[in-house]
Amino acid sequence: MVLDNNVLISALVFRSSNPRRVMELALVGEVRLVSSPPILNELEEVLVRKFQRPAPAAHAIVSEFEAIALVVDPAEGPRGARDPDDDTLLATAVGGQASWIVSGDKDLLAIGSYCGVEITTAAWFLRLLGH
Repeated sequence: MVLDNNVLISALVFRSSNPRRVMELALVGEVRLVSSPPILNELEEVLVRKFQRPAPAAHAIVSEFEAIALVVDPAEGPRGARDPDDDTLLATAVGGQASWIVSGDKDLLAIGSYCGVEITTAAWFLRLLGH
């Protein structure tokens, strides 16, 4: 499973949220978290720029995600999204052989699936897993 940064940020900010519950499943090893350097770099940048986290604190948060994730290089090839950041998520999912992308991005969700990777919300992902 690849988590969009909007889901990762929500998991950090809202303690009793569906994104947080999805992240907790990754923390306990119930699902495999897949990420890539571009996703992790964007997360760190957003934490500093939008959430005014000091750079060392943002780096520590990203390092924690990196420690529990399978970090892969995004796959090469055609892309299916309007936004290049969404293409990075698609390429990471394909490169890491993930089955799911969990996102709150309406444009990304509208794609539905890409190269066998299903794109869904945190709430729907939890329902699929019976949580």
